[in-house]
Amino acid sequence: MTKSLLDTDILSEILRNKNPVVAARAAAYRYDFSRYTISSVTVMEVVCGYKKAGKYEHLEEFRRRLARVEILSFDAITADLAGCIDSDLQSSGQVIGRADPMIAAIAINHDLVLVTGNTKHYQRIQALNYPLQLENWRVAAP
Repeated sequence: MTKSLLDTDILSEILRNKNPVVAARAAAYRYDFSRYTISSVTVMEVVCGYKKAGKYEHLEEFRRRLARVEILSFDAITADLAGCIDSDLQSSGQVIGRADPMIAAIAINHDLVLVTGNTKHYQRIQALNYPLQLENWRVAAP
């Protein structure tokens, strides 16, 4: 297993614990690495989702869990790369929103596999020749 960055959708599935395939892959990952790695962008998206839905108890539980997670920041170098990715996507007519290029840039800059169920969005970044590695934990491990 390779050290990975969890996308927001996969982290959300782990938190909900409803998909047995994701749960099994997540447990195997935690066994190998002891903690998950997420981006500061994912923290923003999860906080926004809980707050918007009025799920304040879930929000506080999420905040408590952050102490046990490695969080990678969105720094200037990553912002530069994300800007390039977003511009290239826009130029090719393949806009995927702002958060996904930011998360992809973090994964690329840290040479991590991005674990996501949203492979179609991220494959657009790969098609532009960015060295983004993807894995989908919704699919059972080979």
